[in-house]
Amino acid sequence: MKSREYYLDLLHGHIKNPKMIAHSLASEAVMRALARRFEADEDVWGLAGLLHDIDVEDTQADPLRHGPEGAALLIAEGFPPEAADAVLLHNEKATPGRKRSTVFQHALAAGETITGLIFAVALVYPDKKISSVKPKSVTKRMREKLFAASVHRENIMECEVIGLSLDEFAVLALNALIPIQHELGF
Repeated sequence: MKSREYYLDLLHGHIKNPKMIAHSLASEAVMRALARRFEADEDVWGLAGLLHDIDVEDTQADPLRHGPEGAALLIAEGFPPEAADAVLLHNEKATPGRKRSTVFQHALAAGETITGLIFAVALVYPDKKISSVKPKSVTKRMREKLFAASVHRENIMECEVIGLSLDEFAVLALNALIPIQHELGF
């Protein structure tokens, strides 16, 4: 596997939207925290979070191409197969007949999705800081279907499949994001 710096350069070569870069960095931070929680390889999980959307601009977010094209690119770049598979399966719409089945796959789907909800919650706070967001605010907003309506709550709830309650997951994700909030634009 190549270095984080190599893969970060690769990400910047494919993603130009600063909000997508922030989402990628946030997903990396949450995945690193999940890797520590599950005693998995923090670099592999973190890089899967960083690169899971590497093809989103190239595919114009086409739900049938987004994921497979990114996974193929990452395999060609020397990415570990289990990480490329998690990237592939973070968008199940592109993988008819295949469902997420490993802790890694469920963690990526949940981890990358909760970042969007946390960003949305932070933006309604007066100071717009992730550090101001309380875990209870995240769980409360999960129940409000019209709030951040594009966030796939069923993906976030995959935290339960891997043994984390929503409350635990919200704490873990917030704790992962607070140290990098300025890098994320908050």
